[in-house]
Amino acid sequence: MKPNSIGLGLRNELLDAALAGDINADFLELAPENWIPFKGQRLDKLARVAENYQLTSHGLSLSIGSQDPLDSAFIKDVKQFLKAFDVEIYSEHLSYCSHNGQLYDLLPIPFTVDAVSHVSSRIRDVQTLLGQPLILENVSYYASPAPELTELEFIKQVLESSNCKLLLDVNNVFVNSVNHRYDPYEFIAGLPSERIIYGHIAGHHEEYDDLYVDTHGAEVKEQVFELLDYAYGQHGVYPTLLERDFNFPSLDELNQELGQIKVIQERHA
Repeated sequence: MKPNSIGLGLRNELLDAALAGDINADFLELAPENWIPFKGQRLDKLARVAENYQLTSHGLSLSIGSQDPLDSAFIKDVKQFLKAFDVEIYSEHLSYCSHNGQLYDLLPIPFTVDAVSHVSSRIRDVQTLLGQPLILENVSYYASPAPELTELEFIKQVLESSNCKLLLDVNNVFVNSVNHRYDPYEFIAGLPSERIIYGHIAGHHEEYDDLYVDTHGAEVKEQVFELLDYAYGQHGVYPTLLERDFNFPSLDELNQELGQIKVIQERHA
């Protein structure tokens, strides 16, 4: 992808607009798990979408931080899916979502030295199976069990030890900075530029003054756009995607939000 490309998460509610080419984006992002089980007409529609937009992928169930064994059969299915639809990027979450079975939530990995070693080993195994780098997203979290490292230290050590790449979710940084009381600008500045492949922004819900929830169900706040602007200034422009999972506004409103990303990118061109 070109550094100044913009994207939108492909959801069922947006499929008709994607088929018509009405989304003002360069790429669309999907979860392989939502497509791999299907055959026939549904995959035919995805092939038509791929004629209009470049596709990237953002998985939901790899569970890279889990103690459960890696699901090598699933990873091989992902690899085959990526090849079939010419998807160059496979990203996931720096979290876990299974323990003796799926938990259906993205849970935080403890910020410990042992966890760095455990996660990094699993990342290297996944990258070997995929035959390409794994790109991991910094996640929102609401509790930090027995931390030995800061969130930033943990992420940087995992990136370095595993030689994987980073999906920088600016909204997650902003939400975490409120919930865990740190400076989001210092956090962004501390990340390694060379690891950032692309990024996310999204809306969130402000439950209380000191509790924000990453929902992907609202418009992006101005503070998040300002933090994205700062991230480009620190690390250069990178492909950036707007996430929206529910409470969908009109397509015009979504396109306007995408346009705001483009304006910020052009400011750093």
